[in-house]
Amino acid sequence: MGWFHRGGGAPPVVAVLDRGGQQAVGAAALISPRRVLTCAHVVNDALGLPLLSETQPGPESEPLHVGFARRTVCVGARVEVWVPPQRTGPGAWQGDLCVLSLAEPAPDGARPVVWTDMAEGQPLRAWHGCGDPITFADATLKLLDGHLGYLDGVLAGAAIGPGFSGGPLWTPSGDSVAGLVVGQLGQSARSSSGSAGFAGHPGQTLRRTWALSWQAVRDQLYAAGAGAVVADCRTALPHPGPGPGTVGGPGTSGGPGTVGGPGTVGGTHPSYDPLRAELTLLLGALLANPFERARHAQRLAAQLGIAVPQDGSAPAVEELADVLLSRPRALPTLSETLAASGPYGARPEQLTALLGLGRRVEGAGLLSHDEYAFLYAQLGQVVVADATLPPRAAQEALRYLPLPSALCTARLEEARIGPAIEGLEAYHQDGGTVPEGTPFVPAIVHAVEFVAAAAEGPAGRALRSWSDRVCERLGVHPVARDQRRADAAHWAGSRAAPVTRLLVQLTRVGPHAGPGPHTGPDLRTGSDPRTGSAARFRCRLWQRHADGSAHRLETGPGDTPLTPEEVATVIREGAERSVGDGQVPSVDVQVDRDGLHLPIDEWDAGSPNPFVPGLPLGVSFPLTLRCPEMTGYVPDRTKWQEHRWSDGHGRLLVIDEHLTDKRKVATKLSGESGSRINQVVLHGPPELRAQFLELCLALGVPVVLWDREAEGHEHAHRLTPLTPTGAPHQLPERVREFRAQSLDRADLVARPSLVWEDPMGTVGEELGRVRLTDPDEAAPHEPEPHPHPHPHQGAALS
Repeated sequence: MGWFHRGGGAPPVVAVLDRGGQQAVGAAALISPRRVLTCAHVVNDALGLPLLSETQPGPESEPLHVGFARRTVCVGARVEVWVPPQRTGPGAWQGDLCVLSLAEPAPDGARPVVWTDMAEGQPLRAWHGCGDPITFADATLKLLDGHLGYLDGVLAGAAIGPGFSGGPLWTPSGDSVAGLVVGQLGQSARSSSGSAGFAGHPGQTLRRTWALSWQAVRDQLYAAGAGAVVADCRTALPHPGPGPGTVGGPGTSGGPGTVGGPGTVGGTHPSYDPLRAELTLLLGALLANPFERARHAQRLAAQLGIAVPQDGSAPAVEELADVLLSRPRALPTLSETLAASGPYGARPEQLTALLGLGRRVEGAGLLSHDEYAFLYAQLGQVVVADATLPPRAAQEALRYLPLPSALCTARLEEARIGPAIEGLEAYHQDGGTVPEGTPFVPAIVHAVEFVAAAAEGPAGRALRSWSDRVCERLGVHPVARDQRRADAAHWAGSRAAPVTRLLVQLTRVGPHAGPGPHTGPDLRTGSDPRTGSAARFRCRLWQRHADGSAHRLETGPGDTPLTPEEVATVIREGAERSVGDGQVPSVDVQVDRDGLHLPIDEWDAGSPNPFVPGLPLGVSFPLTLRCPEMTGYVPDRTKWQEHRWSDGHGRLLVIDEHLTDKRKVATKLSGESGSRINQVVLHGPPELRAQFLELCLALGVPVVLWDREAEGHEHAHRLTPLTPTGAPHQLPERVREFRAQSLDRADLVARPSLVWEDPMGTVGEELGRVRLTDPDEAAPHEPEPHPHPHPHQGAALS
């Protein structure tokens, strides 16, 4: 099993359960917290279908269940990717893959597998889907024939049989997986989950199994258009992309500054890995002395939970390199023990080169096990005291980096501390300056310095001490660290007032505007040309504070229907109540689909006093729209929005005269690259714009900009002065400035409307629904509308 081998029994086994949700019909590999990979015929078996059925189970099929922790935890699942089994001869079939999307994240004890290439001669181990340790079965890969690997087991111990299909094949160290069990050849002429198969002579097929190699799994998923799934997979070594000579093919992953994810170049031959070769040479120089190598390897194994010999022997340098490539946090953990192993206890020069290689190892992490555990505990204490501090500090420290989703909210939840740390670890530099020839300051150190500055007391001192240790290990120059520390102290001392935003729910009552911008009443005057009746709205306000709290603002009119001008006055007065230290809050207006075409930004908000003229709402405040009604029609929309926001970059699509077909636009917004588009600039005639607007919102595009007065594509240039393709986070303010300038500039004729549906724009679930309730109320309540209009045009707030 090698010098390093796994201790503690069987790895966490994932089971695919039968229709009763009790028995395991096969196994699966956890490839990410929300996805598992198994064989398609195992899913057929679980659903009671013919094992080699090629038809993908649809939503109408019986629910699937996946078991964790020896089936003590059961999670629902649905088919996400289907590669059907297809016979290739009397003894085997190809394809036979299924990716299941989990209804909730896998439990904490379940870790995604680390994939490695399958090679002839490998000893491999599989477990039955039930997960009992006694069910392990060993076999050796005797032949790798294209996409299929053939394994033979010795006539001792357990054999791979029914219930093993879809399960991972673990390498001797127990750290990585080389492929999936598919079928068994033998006298029973059945696959490992019971399907009919090879009927050859039993003496020729005793304990012979076939499997899909990781190389084949990867290639077949690429071929099925599931590059995003491959990107989710963790790999021990770099490997070629989806085709010969491909550089950065579909699914490239690994985060900033890393290689080794799907799609990266791993050399001209799969058996040669230049990263592994370089790491082996460097370790040979650092740990040439076998005694020193044994000492450091034993300390590393103790922190990784790996059992190793205690006889004074040392692992081969190549085996140590494999562990560093396959185990999360192994490389930074080893570097921690090496940091004081140079002459006279100094930091060895080669350590910088080792850490440089670590940035290219996918999944290695930046922090050691001890550094991660310490930071996790300290942030836990900070969150208990002030859950708003970590997001505020990270957003201020790392203004130009896309933050992990866990830090893109007003409050950091305790359950999200881990994802927040791991997300920041992906950035090995904060973008700031450092003394020439010295390593960059990691983003996570920069963010922690800002948390420490505001936390004060023991928590602040502990975090600064942690920062000192990490910087010393990484070789960060003290001057660079102290510069970030000084910036953090200045920020913490400024005590900036929290920024608030006003959230508005606008509900149309009375005459209906109808779809599109040119039907129904004239909403600038509030009258219906057919009946003469005024357009009226019910307006409710919520105040959102930077600490994440939400407060319902009570207004004088209550739920009385108001004219557009009265609505604008209520919003202005509510926004004025939300101003802190001169900071102007943004205004988010929630409307239905028809309301997207209302010129709300042009409604006159009236004057706060006799000396100041009234201004349109969109001039006084950055005013944007949102339409949660669409989520009622498209349940997955919120998930798609979160995915598009999580990309962190302003990925743009301009819909102009070259895109006039809905199918082409839908194609542009779909797939791996399309799912990252988070901003659309919409041109064209009104009818086409209305269709494309709803299509964009249905697909979860969170930012859409258009000119509601444009008559066709020839008017696209009208939006040019507000730089529609510029930095997306500045777009609401640019739109406000454009609206202000258009008051006295005849050349600015565009009337921009902006949908801006960021995750911070809702108050829990209440504002994400069409029907809202007051979050301060004990129970949902829909007040009856007032029978008479409010007598006061200004409608003061109470």
